[in-house]
Amino acid sequence: MSKPDSILDRLIALYGKPVGMAAFERLQGLMEHYRNPLSASGIENRGGLSQRDAILITYGDQVLEAGRSPLRTLAEFCKDRLSDLVSTIHILPFYPYTSDDGFSVVDYKTVNPDLGTWEDLGNLGQSYRLMFDAVINHISAQSAWFKAFLNNDLPYSQYFIEVNKDVDLSQVVRPRALPLLTEFMTLAGEKAVWTTFSADQVDINYQNPDVLLDMVDVLLFYAARGAQFIRLDAIAYLWKEVGTSCIHLPQTHRVIQLFRAILDDIAAQVILITETNVPHRDNISYFGNGENEAQLVYNFALPPLVLHSLQTGDVSILSDWARSLSLSSSRTTFFNFLASHDGIGLNPARGILGDEQINGLVEKILAHGGLISYKHNPDGSRSPYELNINYFDALNDANGLESEEIQINRFMVAQAIMLALVGVPGIYFHSLFGSRGWQEGVTLHGHNRAINRQKLERGGLERSLNDSDSRPYRIFHRFSQLLQARSRCSAFHPNGGQRVLNYGEGIFALLRSSIDHKEHVLCLHNVTDLPQDGIIEQENLPLGTGQKPVDITTGLELTYPGTTPSQSRNTRNTIRLSPYQVMWLEGQ
Repeated sequence: MSKPDSILDRLIALYGKPVGMAAFERLQGLMEHYRNPLSASGIENRGGLSQRDAILITYGDQVLEAGRSPLRTLAEFCKDRLSDLVSTIHILPFYPYTSDDGFSVVDYKTVNPDLGTWEDLGNLGQSYRLMFDAVINHISAQSAWFKAFLNNDLPYSQYFIEVNKDVDLSQVVRPRALPLLTEFMTLAGEKAVWTTFSADQVDINYQNPDVLLDMVDVLLFYAARGAQFIRLDAIAYLWKEVGTSCIHLPQTHRVIQLFRAILDDIAAQVILITETNVPHRDNISYFGNGENEAQLVYNFALPPLVLHSLQTGDVSILSDWARSLSLSSSRTTFFNFLASHDGIGLNPARGILGDEQINGLVEKILAHGGLISYKHNPDGSRSPYELNINYFDALNDANGLESEEIQINRFMVAQAIMLALVGVPGIYFHSLFGSRGWQEGVTLHGHNRAINRQKLERGGLERSLNDSDSRPYRIFHRFSQLLQARSRCSAFHPNGGQRVLNYGEGIFALLRSSIDHKEHVLCLHNVTDLPQDGIIEQENLPLGTGQKPVDITTGLELTYPGTTPSQSRNTRNTIRLSPYQVMWLEGQ
């Protein structure tokens, strides 16, 4: 099927034949409007993904310096400190906004002047791939679109979802413990309008094809401005149908398929990534058939499962889940992360962890000074859906008696697990330095997620990174070692082979292999506070005659007493991992 036919078929499936064909005619004009600018933009298509890819997740004003544009300061900091560590920078919503730290967008096509300009973003894009957020499930109640709706102005009077307050919406899945509908006074009277996330984030009506075309325009605008990754925020809730759960609907998947077909046609350098903080089975449905939806999906189950493993010293559940991971095609892979601007989602772990185990996570987070966010259930009850805490604090009790060295080792073994898994790693800015919770921010901003969103003064951060005794320096140095080792080894290719091995409850073990099966790395991670023994067998780390494993994170060669080149291929060698030690072993 040709791309135009694919696009037309999806429009007809969404809107019926007459409306779908009319929308297709308009869409063709829109695509032609962008085709030449995209071709002539000079935006480098840096090819597919490789083991050298790692994505930094950051706010545009994450690093502040008096008298300087935050985006320029961020660019300078990344150039100075991260040039050989990350390939892509995900700048969280940098548009004008009214709430939710950027996720209530006022104008999709404008850079927030408090951050900088499109020129600043373009300069950053000269050195890195860029990921833009498409916050297209909803828009700010202060946006021009919604103000026109309140004034009953065409075409925006049909851009939002009005609901009779007597309609039964009990089946709708709620991500937050907030009202689903918000009442607004319009020129046509009071109306109850759909607001999934907050009263300031008004859901957009995709049953109107004008809305869809406007959003295609936004995506193509981002591509023309240099986005090589587009993150589809909260995309699972996109299509609303009264009488359904309003999540993961077939129409939502068709919209994503439409976006993919359009981008593949005129902006093939753009990679779509879906943000769906939902149970794992639903999450991976956004790969589609491997060719027609997102190339990347957030691996949302990973953060709580790694946390559970480190808290219990038992990798059994994590290992079983990791064995189930599979890619639907060579064009898809996972976006692995442990921390982000949000908290640690619990819904993705439901069905993998039991209620008692999830409650154990909640209790430990509260004991470590974290906070819990809740969601409403259809029966009127509420349940925890997010742990609000820095990942360093999630793993370590700030008031405990452990040494900082142990705390750093525990934190870094978690990061190493994330970096070793098949996929592309995403690293939140604060994780690079082991930031602690920002309790003052929760009071200042009035919401739990602020605990993980502190902005940093550049001078203070630089001083910490120049102090070899500081926690930020030590963690950043360890991160650098892992990222550099990963980037040098093709066994960590995002589509390479992965086999989860059984090394007992205390060691999370992976055998990673390059696409051509010529390189292999045995990744061992001790998740306990005790030494753990493991046996290296030839089948788990193929070695040539006389070769010895080398830990690529340190460059140290492993030696075994009595090992000789004449030993059989079934040689078994016992190694011992110190508490929270990481070994990535490669044959030389």
